[in-house]
Amino acid sequence: MKVIEQIIKALRDSAAFNLDYQVSPACILWPDFERQWESIIPHLQQELPELFVLGTYEIENKSGPAIWLRCIVANTIEEFKMSKNCIPILYLPGVSRQALRAIDSCPEYLKPLVELQYRGKIWSQANGKDWTTLAFLKSDQGGLGLDVAQDYATLNAIQSSLYRFLDEEIEPLKGRYLNKDYFNTLLSSGDTVRDLLQWLNNEHSFRTTRRVEEWRAFVELCKSQLGFDPENDGALTGAEKLASQEGVWKNIWERFCEAPRKYENIPNLIRQTIPPIDDLFADKSGWPQWNEREEDDLREELLRISEFPPHEAVKRISDLEEVHKERRKTVWAEMGEAPLACALKWLAILAEGTKYSLASGTTNDIMSGYTDQGWVTDCAVLKSLEFVSNSIDYKAVSSVIRTVYLPWAEESARYLQQTVESQGYPGEILTQKNSYTVSGGQCILFVDGLRYDIAKRFIEIVNKYGYQTEEKIRWSALPSVTATAKPAVTPVRNLITGKEATVDFEPVIAETGQSLKGGYHLRKLLTDSGWQILKEDEIGEIKGNGWTEFRDIDHAGHENGWKLAKRINEMLDELYQRVRQLLEAGWKKVDIVTDHGWLFLPGGLPKAELPKFLTDNKWGRCAAIKTGAINEERLFPWYWNSEQSFALADGISCYHAGEEYAHGGLSLQECLTMELSIFSNPSNSFEGDSIELTDITWRGLRCNVAVDGDFSGLSLDIRTQPANPTSSIVMNIKPIKESGIGSVVVENESLEGIEATIVVINSHGQLVSQVKTIVGGGNER
Repeated sequence: MKVIEQIIKALRDSAAFNLDYQVSPACILWPDFERQWESIIPHLQQELPELFVLGTYEIENKSGPAIWLRCIVANTIEEFKMSKNCIPILYLPGVSRQALRAIDSCPEYLKPLVELQYRGKIWSQANGKDWTTLAFLKSDQGGLGLDVAQDYATLNAIQSSLYRFLDEEIEPLKGRYLNKDYFNTLLSSGDTVRDLLQWLNNEHSFRTTRRVEEWRAFVELCKSQLGFDPENDGALTGAEKLASQEGVWKNIWERFCEAPRKYENIPNLIRQTIPPIDDLFADKSGWPQWNEREEDDLREELLRISEFPPHEAVKRISDLEEVHKERRKTVWAEMGEAPLACALKWLAILAEGTKYSLASGTTNDIMSGYTDQGWVTDCAVLKSLEFVSNSIDYKAVSSVIRTVYLPWAEESARYLQQTVESQGYPGEILTQKNSYTVSGGQCILFVDGLRYDIAKRFIEIVNKYGYQTEEKIRWSALPSVTATAKPAVTPVRNLITGKEATVDFEPVIAETGQSLKGGYHLRKLLTDSGWQILKEDEIGEIKGNGWTEFRDIDHAGHENGWKLAKRINEMLDELYQRVRQLLEAGWKKVDIVTDHGWLFLPGGLPKAELPKFLTDNKWGRCAAIKTGAINEERLFPWYWNSEQSFALADGISCYHAGEEYAHGGLSLQECLTMELSIFSNPSNSFEGDSIELTDITWRGLRCNVAVDGDFSGLSLDIRTQPANPTSSIVMNIKPIKESGIGSVVVENESLEGIEATIVVINSHGQLVSQVKTIVGGGNER
């Protein structure tokens, strides 16, 4: 039973009478000299249609003078006609029982009601005293029988929060000690720390959108629980205490760090305070000024690295990583304010990778070295640039990349080129011009420019969602440009040949001699061979075989240069959605093929000189040499006709100046690619002991879950659709700790109160357990 229901019951029960010798009372009088109940009368009137108020005549509020109340009791007011069994309740604010009894001294405005004390009943305590709010809460004779503090602060808090207290369930309150903090909490969100952070984030808005009593309750809670007075200490003092993270403010700081984007104004507020610069032992990580100085220092150090030879640069990068790696754990990194510290992680991986040379052994040795470790170095280049958003940071990061990566990539490319000259190109063996062995239900997805390291990143994504994959190493057809290499990965490549090499390196249909330039004849060749051409988002006939293409990475690279690094994640996510769409529609597997990779170097690849008059056509990394032209370029046979040759630029150089992205040449990055098969029906089973969610508690928008069983390697998430990872509503999916406790935070406050599902997932993203919840609480167990 709720408090409001008990008050209504007590009021109505006060009209009880004995039918054997009593008549029904004419009314119930409710005197309230101190007006303690006045604030909740409108709430009670919604549940008590028979409740009327002594006061000015306001019919909409069921209020009027004493003579009007007499008419109510006489049931002569047409608007408020009551049934015979309904006894009117007359609330008398500012009136005591003694005032009614003292007939001679009774004020004139009350005299019409005096005689009703004899025909009616007075709602009062067993000792005859008027009910005060405190007495009703404490008394076990007609009241609630609760344990309530009687200090002045608690009495004030009761009065301020009474309208909120009405909806509280009584049973859970029994046995609890109810003091000022309890009643003040009723006027807050129930989460003082969150309220404090909201106030710090926007002081004016927080105060103006709250009632006076709610503001007072907030102030009292802060004073009582945190030792901080928002009203007298002010927001700047609060910001300084928050940044210092001392005492109880450590927990407040951790709450801020859980969802910093909810409080986007707090960093600027902290900037108005002075950090403890001279205190060597103080924790300065709470001040954005400290982080900004650290970023400035790191930028200067990164810019200086270009002054050193590669082996010394590698050591300096490693030293910087030791100094700055902890900053990636700070709130400033999460808010995107420590981009260089985040980029440094990948620069350190890059530097470490360049220690391992790929310039030794056979082509198989080179290939093994790259597929084992070398691709990670290429990946680190792109990853480090993801965090760059301005020109000065770009200059710092790119200069480091050029210092350590350029010589490593140059050395491996030159060695591969020399090895191919003496041993032959491995692609001549691995890409023989024969057709695929295919079966019904196979869909080939062509991705232009899916470099080996990007394919590895994509495998991580699909494995995370439980799909099984198979990898095959494939060397690109030479030259590594789409015109030559794309037809070589189609299931109709046995129907394609090369005649005289064209300036565009374009083969032809063997039977008709029609050029594949423009793509029309290649698509027709596929269609005539029984392959469905699926446009974007088309599913096709599952029983057949399908060929479809994805928006090409290659185009984005040529168009964006170094900024391609910032788009890779977006494109891989779109690629995953396309693969998932095909598999969920019923295709047995999706084979991802690509034509070539690419070289990538911020600031531009080295320039290779090749006079224009010697060439029929000159691309970034390859060129068609004019017949009879005398030149010193390395010449390689064309994949589609070994009697035709073309020139490839040395090392990682480019025939065009300033190119940050290029392909067509001979290097591991351009030529070593992957054919990737992804299979349908990912396993949803969890191998291991069953687990049980034993306890779920909400603290504001933080959800804590206790797990029993074999929870090693499991993580916690909250979703609106349990099987859909994209419906997650938490800031970050968190692993379950060794103690068996998992904790996640819902960032969006507007989601509080909605139904969602707590899910436990394994390392492949598969569901292990789930349970319904109400965001913010309401069904804890």
